[in-house]
Amino acid sequence: MSAAFGLFRLQQVDNRIAQMESRRRKIQEILENDSELQAALQKLRAAEQDAHRVEQLRRVAEEGARAQQIKIQQAESSLYGGKGQSPKELQDLQADVVSLKKHLASVEDQELDAMVELESSQAAVQAAQEDLRRIQSRLEEANRHLVEERDGLSRDLLNLETERQAALSAVEAGVLKAYDALRQERRGVAVAEIADNACGACGTTLTAALQQSARHAADLVHCPTCGRILFAP
Repeated sequence: MSAAFGLFRLQQVDNRIAQMESRRRKIQEILENDSELQAALQKLRAAEQDAHRVEQLRRVAEEGARAQQIKIQQAESSLYGGKGQSPKELQDLQADVVSLKKHLASVEDQELDAMVELESSQAAVQAAQEDLRRIQSRLEEANRHLVEERDGLSRDLLNLETERQAALSAVEAGVLKAYDALRQERRGVAVAEIADNACGACGTTLTAALQQSARHAADLVHCPTCGRILFAP
C-alpha cells in the first residue's frame, strides 16, 4: 500500500465535509437573510443596550445612596456621641446631617427613577425577544424543507467526523502536516489520482517510473508540475 493511500481516503472525507459545511452555511444565510428578522434583531440589541445603560445608572445611584448613608451615620455618631464639642461645632454637625439627608433623598429619588425606567426597559427587552421568536418560528415554518436539510447535514457531519478520525489513524503526523499544507495551497486538493498516465489535477503526463513510485513507494511522491501528492490506484 502506498503512503498516499491513507491521504487519498482522508481527502475524500474532507471534501465531503467541506461540501456539506458549505451547503449548511448557505442554508443558514437563507434562513437569516430576512429583512423582518434583521429588524427584530436590531430592535432586540437596541433594547438590551438601553437596559444595560439604565442598569448602570441604577447601580451608580444605589452606590451613591449607600455612600451617603455611611456619611450620615458618621456625622450622627459625631453629633450624638462626641464629647467636649463646642456649641458651634455641634451646630455645624447638625447642619451637615441635614444637608447629607437632603442629598440622600435626592439620590434615592434618582435610584427610584432608574428602577422604574429599568423595569420599563426590561419589559422592552422581553417584548423584543418574543417578537424575534415569533418571526423565527414563522420563517422556520415557511422554510421547513431547508431546516430539515440543515439538520440532516448536521447529523451527517457528525458521522463524517467519526469517519475522518478513523482515516486519520492511518496517517503519520509528518505526512498529515504535508497534506494540510498542500490542501491550503491547492484549494482543497492535496492528493491527485493518477488517471490515463497523467496527474488527475493538472493533467501533466507522468513517466512510468514516477507512476510506479507513486504506487509502491513508502514516501510521498509529488507531481513535478503542480506539487500535489500522487495516488496510484
